[in-house]
Amino acid sequence: MNVLKRVWIPLVIVVVVAVASFTVMRVRTFFGTGPGYVSTENSASDESEPFDPKVVKYEIWGEPGATANINYMDLDAKPQRADNAPLPWTLTLSTTAPSVFPTISGQGDGSTLSCRITVDDEVKDERTVDGIGAHTYCLVKSA
Repeated sequence: MNVLKRVWIPLVIVVVVAVASFTVMRVRTFFGTGPGYVSTENSASDESEPFDPKVVKYEIWGEPGATANINYMDLDAKPQRADNAPLPWTLTLSTTAPSVFPTISGQGDGSTLSCRITVDDEVKDERTVDGIGAHTYCLVKSA
């Protein structure tokens, strides 16, 4: 009886830890996080064919001989700048990304300024502004 008084607490702890370990192991295999079947074959994503690249074309134009300060987002969504660019100004970029966010703005030294964004030869946005020091912008939310 004396031995049972000293051993019963460690014995209960061992039983609780064993039951908890078994339960955790069962739950992990139930949800697929434990060791299981691992395929060594190529997955379908490895065999997918590349899709056609998107071609994005930025255009800014205005009065002949005018210049403009142009700000645009490249296809990695990083801001870029072209200072005192002679008009008309065009930039063509290509990407295989599933989606892009083309944006362009410009302020010219003439009295009229226009912008256009085309994606795969389809006009997505076009604007024209008249006025001294004209400022215009074009954007496509998703292309």
